[in-house]
Amino acid sequence: GGLQELPNMNKPIIGAINGIACGGGLEIMISTDIILAVEHATFALPEIKVGVIADAATIKLRRRIPYHVAVEFLMTGRWMDVKEAKHWGLINEIVSKKNLLPRAREIANNIANGPNLIYSSIKEVLRETENEKEIPSFKILRSLETVKKVYGSEDLREGASSFIKKNDPKWK
Repeated sequence: GGLQELPNMNKPIIGAINGIACGGGLEIMISTDIILAVEHATFALPEIKVGVIADAATIKLRRRIPYHVAVEFLMTGRWMDVKEAKHWGLINEIVSKKNLLPRAREIANNIANGPNLIYSSIKEVLRETENEKEIPSFKILRSLETVKKVYGSEDLREGASSFIKKNDPKWK
């Protein structure tokens, strides 16, 4: 799908899994930021069974779930049900089929009504500090243009003022 190769994707992406996420579908899924799945969803990386490496999953999966679980999943090609996926943190939430898209839209609307500048900052900070230790990460964070833009924005002042006044902020 190419989603996993968009290096500077600063918009939040919500995955809504309504059934099987297998092979490349699972690789696209783990390239999203928030993942919802229906009660009957299943997950697999069966590439091993045909002698192919699940390339994007081999890079990304160990960053999403415990290393030993990712390795076993990659090397066996076994299927994982939705409850196990939730247990390991592969997905955020299990929802009923009828609530899948309404819940995804609810999350999307919540994000859309928030301080838009911050989302790109969050994604950039996550990306740029992924392999850094904690203390050096703060230096990187302060050097990023998206973060500088937030710190100098009207939204920052609006958020602080609204917090003190105990009212809802009006984001620009």
